[in-house]
Amino acid sequence: YCRLLTTFMMEGICKFLLAKPENISCIFYYERNFTCTWSPEKEASDTWYTVKRTYCFGRKSDHCTTGNSTSTARTSCSFYPPPITIPDNYTIQVEAQNADGIIKSDITQWRLDTIGKFRVTTMEVNFKEGSNGDTTYNLTGLQAFTEYVVALQCVAEESVFWSGWSQEKMGTTEEEAPHGLDLWRVLRPAMVDGRRPVQLLWKKARGAPVLEKTLGYNIQYFPENNTNLTKTVNTTNQQLDLYLGGETYWVSVISYNSLGESSLATLRIPAIDEKPFQCIEAMHSCLTQDQLVVEWQSSASEVDTWMVEWFPVLDSEPSIFSWESVSGARNWTIQQDELKPFWCYNISVYPMLQDQVGEPYSIQAYVKEGIPSVGPVSKVENIGVKTVTITWKEIPMSRRNGFISNYTIFYQAEDGKEFSKTVNSSILQYGLESLTRMTSYTVQVMASTSAGGINGTRINFKTLSISVFEIFLITSLVGGSLLILIIPTVAYGLKKPNKLKHLCWPDVPNPAKSSIAMWRGDNFEDKLNVKEFDDSVNMEEERILKPCSVPSDLIDKLVVDFENFLEEFSTEEPGKGQENILGGEKNEYVTSPYRPYCPTGKQFKELPLSTEIPSRKSQCLSSGVPEGTSSEDKEQLLSSASSLGLDHLCEEGAPNPYLKNSVTTREFLVPEKLPDQTKREV
Repeated sequence: YCRLLTTFMMEGICKFLLAKPENISCIFYYERNFTCTWSPEKEASDTWYTVKRTYCFGRKSDHCTTGNSTSTARTSCSFYPPPITIPDNYTIQVEAQNADGIIKSDITQWRLDTIGKFRVTTMEVNFKEGSNGDTTYNLTGLQAFTEYVVALQCVAEESVFWSGWSQEKMGTTEEEAPHGLDLWRVLRPAMVDGRRPVQLLWKKARGAPVLEKTLGYNIQYFPENNTNLTKTVNTTNQQLDLYLGGETYWVSVISYNSLGESSLATLRIPAIDEKPFQCIEAMHSCLTQDQLVVEWQSSASEVDTWMVEWFPVLDSEPSIFSWESVSGARNWTIQQDELKPFWCYNISVYPMLQDQVGEPYSIQAYVKEGIPSVGPVSKVENIGVKTVTITWKEIPMSRRNGFISNYTIFYQAEDGKEFSKTVNSSILQYGLESLTRMTSYTVQVMASTSAGGINGTRINFKTLSISVFEIFLITSLVGGSLLILIIPTVAYGLKKPNKLKHLCWPDVPNPAKSSIAMWRGDNFEDKLNVKEFDDSVNMEEERILKPCSVPSDLIDKLVVDFENFLEEFSTEEPGKGQENILGGEKNEYVTSPYRPYCPTGKQFKELPLSTEIPSRKSQCLSSGVPEGTSSEDKEQLLSSASSLGLDHLCEEGAPNPYLKNSVTTREFLVPEKLPDQTKREV
């Protein structure tokens, strides 16, 4: 109970004690009003304020009321003319009131001269030189033919409040003759014809008017040792391509307009074989919050002027060059917004000593790096059983978006765990080891910058089942085994050459030395030799037996020749000849070297035979019957042969079973018993 009563009493006291107005501030807005503001510690609802002031040095007073509004305007109140007077001293007191009571602020004193604030009205701006007057302000230190924007604000002599800015006005200063130029050059390699391309560049010198009006440029150039060869070129561009010789040249440029010419800007182009001096030992760049800073070190104290050149590094020949001269310092800064993000810039510093230009020192820099636009294009090489080489190409400069810091190779076996290897940016290939034989793998390479990385193409490969070394080893073993077999064979052949020769090159029978040669005489060998040369030409023709006609006395000639042969043979070797011809196994068949001449289209059907021919014919046919054949079979064979006669001997298309591959010989059956022998036996 006591705690509740205490709480009630405290709430009642808080409602009665209003916040006292404090931090009263007053401003006299010239010819408008006198306004005061304040800030209560704790605003209460249903509260209104009354501001009381005394003026005319305390002789008069009035007040203004805010009302009980709950808006922020209730902490401000304004007094309007005509009671406002200058100079004067005001006293201000703020009174707060609500249903629970009234509370007043402390009394404050205000002098109108120190709190006055003026408002600038619209003004006119004239940029002509020499203007003056009560409302005229003369601006000095301006550049000729340059556009300016002007605005004004003012303050009373003793006041602490400045007026607001007036409306802005724009104007351009008067024109004058052009200022000097900054001149630079880009040297390129000499051409085949000996001419040397030189790109001449110029721009307005530092400090020249921004809107400096120029009608054109006059360029002169000549060899250093011969001014008589001076050439002059006029142009409205700010660059010119020259083709100079190999000697030293001097170049000068002048800009001109309707009011005159600029000072002469000169530049020395060194000879093609001249070696520039070196004096820069090191250079580096760094990024600040909004600038790129380049610093360099040099031990040449006499060099105090440097030319800084920069251009974007593209995949093609750069066409845009920027340059700036630096004096009295060994650092150079450029705003980051003047360079493009994700572009690589080549920055070179040239030392300049009088008219000599030294050897440049160059670095590359980005004002902002990003992830590369594309990944590396990779491929596999030297696939082995457990190893493979991964190679990749550099990303084009225009798509790197930053410095490549490293490459990461990701590889994974089929249904296996993924592995990775990281190498620095100077390495463009890597060999993977400890792979599995006959296994499919997937591999890709990631290129990374300081902003992140991106993966390249994904490629697949499969390791080999057998390596080249293993193939070489197997081949060596097989070859060694063969060598071991060959060596004894060669040794055996050297020891017994005849046996080895007979084994490798067996003797082929010579037809010229056969029994048929003995039968027909010496001229058979000549015919046989001729046949050897004709075989290649008549091979296809001789495979087919052509139809022919046989002379009518063919059988008589054959019989007579055969009887003469038997008589000669039996006379020379009576015993041996009878054995071989009549009963021998080797001469069971006698081959005749003669071939009847049969003109094409004629057939031999019937021949006139003598009475002795059938008996001889039957004897010849019976001699070809194998031993052990019955007499009935022999008679059947003889009757079939006699019935056929020689009708089918030369019929078209009828092959002779005894001819096989040769059409120049025919086989005749030798009779088992000669006629003389038969008579003797009888």
